[in-house]
Amino acid sequence: MNNLLVLIILLFWGLEVSGQNKTDNLSFKDNLGAMSENNIFITEGYYNWCSSIIKGDDGKYHLFYSRWKKDNKFFAWLTHSEIAHAVSDSPSGPWEYKETVLKSHGKGHWDAITVHNPKIKYFEGKYYLYYCSTNMGNKNYTEEELIETAHIGYTHPNWKILRTNQRTGVAVANSINGPWTRMDQPLIEPSGPITTLTVNPAIARGKDGKYYLIIKGDKPNETRFIRNQAIAISDTPTGPFIMQPKPVIDYLDTEDVSMWYDAKRDYFYGVFHAHTFIGMISSPDGINWGKATEYVITPKKLTMKNGLILVPDRLERPFIYTENDVPRVLSLAVKKGDESFIVFIPIKNI
Repeated sequence: MNNLLVLIILLFWGLEVSGQNKTDNLSFKDNLGAMSENNIFITEGYYNWCSSIIKGDDGKYHLFYSRWKKDNKFFAWLTHSEIAHAVSDSPSGPWEYKETVLKSHGKGHWDAITVHNPKIKYFEGKYYLYYCSTNMGNKNYTEEELIETAHIGYTHPNWKILRTNQRTGVAVANSINGPWTRMDQPLIEPSGPITTLTVNPAIARGKDGKYYLIIKGDKPNETRFIRNQAIAISDTPTGPFIMQPKPVIDYLDTEDVSMWYDAKRDYFYGVFHAHTFIGMISSPDGINWGKATEYVITPKKLTMKNGLILVPDRLERPFIYTENDVPRVLSLAVKKGDESFIVFIPIKNI
């Protein structure tokens, strides 16, 4: 075999290997384990919701999650949610509450009322805690009025004000244990593929060093209640973020995207919840998104180790915890009756 032929073969072999590295072949099929009591995080007197996991320098796993007192009813996620911190020796639990890290900031701030839907990230030596919050604008209000709003829910006159004023922000710390410094302004305003609000943040750093932020808002020019997912890009974790014109999802009403960059596959992935299933989207570049090869991860039911099947009233807020580019846990928020809790489904063999 002459040298030229060897070179051509090597070149084609190299192109094939390179192509294999950028492949959307992530699949959770048959790899979601059954749950035990250790995989359920429930707190007496509180609704638990919205999970995000990170591994600390201490070798332990740190969970940042939303919670609010059951006395204020379930709709108080929009009025009284706080962000709490729990710790475990395993990313699938059991978890032990450690502290509350963020509460409503109070009048005069963009994040005056509620803090919700946290995403904890570590970028370039600092911890970033992304979250959603709202305010009542120039309208005066009392604590009693907020409680009344939570008890009544969607039909209360304040609900539209609070919903419309929802934005995403970030708090920054040098340590996983804080202290946390909040920004004076939200990260991004609605524009392009979304209108009304910017919530449910999901962020990942690409191999180009840029930060890709998926954000949810209402679908423009739509009379039905449909939410779109949009993507914005920044050179830093705190912005400014530039909204991209192409939506991430505009073909289905979805919520709660959580995103990560898979360096092994050189692909971005995101999980979300729709009305009947937990789904997955993917992107080769962080900008152009489509249905992942495995689009439906699971229907909305949970398998227990004792053989029982739990069918929740609501199954939302999916989050995939990865370690060394390997998905290890799928966490989800569950509402069943008047209880809400977080479950952590072990992932195997990926």
